[in-house]
Amino acid sequence: MTERSLLPTGAPRAAPVPFPPGTGARAALRRAAPLIAVLLVAVFLRFQRLTATGFNSDEAVYAGTSASLAGDDELGSLFPVFRAHPVLFQSLVSLALRVHPGDWAARAVPALLGVATVALTYALAHRLYGRRAAVVASLLLAVMPYHVVVSRQVLLDAPMTLCATGALYCVVRYAESPTPRWLLAAGGMLGLTVLAKETSIVLLGSLYAFFALTPAVRMRWRHLLPALGAVGVVAVAHPLSQLLAGHSKAGGNYLLWQLFRRANHPYSFYLTEVPWAIGPLAVAAALAGLVWLRRENTWRERLLVCWVVVPALFFTVWPVKGFQYLLPAAPVFAVLAGRTLTSFPRVVRLQRTAAAAAVCVVVASLAVPSWLRTEPPTGTRFLAGTGGLPGGREAGLWVREHAPEGARLLAIGPSMANVVQYYGLRPVSALSVSPDPNRRNPSYRPVPNPDRALRDGRFQYLVWDAYTARRTPFFTAKLRELVSRYHGDAVFTARNADGVRVVVIYRVRAS
Repeated sequence: MTERSLLPTGAPRAAPVPFPPGTGARAALRRAAPLIAVLLVAVFLRFQRLTATGFNSDEAVYAGTSASLAGDDELGSLFPVFRAHPVLFQSLVSLALRVHPGDWAARAVPALLGVATVALTYALAHRLYGRRAAVVASLLLAVMPYHVVVSRQVLLDAPMTLCATGALYCVVRYAESPTPRWLLAAGGMLGLTVLAKETSIVLLGSLYAFFALTPAVRMRWRHLLPALGAVGVVAVAHPLSQLLAGHSKAGGNYLLWQLFRRANHPYSFYLTEVPWAIGPLAVAAALAGLVWLRRENTWRERLLVCWVVVPALFFTVWPVKGFQYLLPAAPVFAVLAGRTLTSFPRVVRLQRTAAAAAVCVVVASLAVPSWLRTEPPTGTRFLAGTGGLPGGREAGLWVREHAPEGARLLAIGPSMANVVQYYGLRPVSALSVSPDPNRRNPSYRPVPNPDRALRDGRFQYLVWDAYTARRTPFFTAKLRELVSRYHGDAVFTARNADGVRVVVIYRVRAS
């Protein structure tokens, strides 16, 4: 008897139970009611005050690229289509921008994809652990701060997570019944995942680890080779499009820069940031279930663990550590936590009321922080990927209305430069961009001699922001020196929800 066929006594069946013959529409609706309620919660948290704060730097870049694809000539001159990443997600956003230009339409696309991920998590958990675990798992993801926050932004990670969860579901179906169509479907979904964000190729390592550690799930070469071919056929669309457009060097230059750039966070970054974003109680429930239910662990748990551990180890070593990079782990933690919470009555002999109370406590511990994160952020500490950038939109709109055509601006760093450039429709350079091509993002251009540039009148405005000032005191001091030397007058000031000054624009005059 293989490991696949072993199902512990009392454990929920992996396969969903079909509707009884003759079940009417009313019974079907009653059965679907919990999922519908969960999806409504997911929609509410992802659309509540969706545009209360303007874009952050990455959002500005992706929204600008999407606007370029939608035919916006002004943004097209500032944000070229081919920079570094694939344009699958940007193409979807461009369709929304053609219908309704603006921040809301751009953010609505990842928000809807986030809701779709909640539904797909329900299907995944239902397949693995049954209907009750599926309801709890999807509810946990619907209110999880990590997933809520990231799926409210114009970032590549929400569509990547949707495609990755779809690939994981296909692998589960293949492990249950090794027919080639499910592995082929998994390959196609992984190809789409790579087209959403190229770093997700690391999930192939997760699958390799799973199949290598699980002899009970036999991998056949005649199944594997077509699946790998499907990954390649779909994913090759990105480099092929760059090649046909004459931008084949863009992706390679960006990859080299990511490999050899200085680390932006310590190795402990994900250990200290992501568990709090997922939710400590949800993480504890997921891990506790792996221990308490260890006698029931099969290939299912091994697959879920591999899906999380391999990317976590990879990005811990990778020099660039983005807050949102481990988002594909969020559905896995939700599924494992759902398994644990619905097993309480059977494992620790809790009454159903007490077990339901435990679920409510975990859900509340996630929902409250998620609700708070829908409000405009306060303070001047900003972690990339955690939300919009207060003051940036207001500064850019001021530039659009008051700065004359042909005006150029100089900011401390490229993060605020991207935001002001997007909203202001004026080119914005950055002091902190290194003149050494090996030490800068190839998408940015340096200002080798800013003093000479201001003396020659190449820049008419200087932009100070509190977020960059906290990270780069050297270039902040340089900008203040330029403000003083070229008689800078503060013509615009933006403040956050606490009334703290976050962005100041100075008009300068050449000597």
